[in-house]
Amino acid sequence: QVRLVESGGGLVQTGGSLRLSCVVSERPSINYAMAWFRRVPGKGHEFVAANSRSGNTTKYADSVNGRFTISKDNAKNTMYLQMTNLALEDTAVYYCTARDGTLLTENPQRWNYWGQGTQVTVSS
Repeated sequence: QVRLVESGGGLVQTGGSLRLSCVVSERPSINYAMAWFRRVPGKGHEFVAANSRSGNTTKYADSVNGRFTISKDNAKNTMYLQMTNLALEDTAVYYCTARDGTLLTENPQRWNYWGQGTQVTVSS
C-alpha cells in the first residue's frame, strides 16, 4: 500500500510563501493521481489542487488558482504545493492524497490514500 508523508508546513505572515512536499513510498508516484486537500476544525476536507499521474494535467480550486502551484516529480516520487501570497483563510491542516483512478475529482471520498497532514498557519 502506498504511503504518503507531508512536510513543509509552518507559520508564515500574510503575503508570504511556503512550499509543501509529499513523499510517496512503497509504490511509484506515477501510478497515482495525487492531490492536496485542507481542513480546518469543524469543517470537512476542502479540495485545493490535483495533479495527474504524469503530472502534466492540473486542477485548482478557485480560491487558490493563481496563488498556488501543484507539481509532481515522479523521478523523486514527490509532489509539491508552492503557495504564494498566503492569506489568513489559507490556515489549515494540509493533506496529501492519492487515488487509484485517473479522475481529478474534488470529492475527498474518492481519494484512497491520505498522509497525516501538515499544519499551515498564516498570521497577520
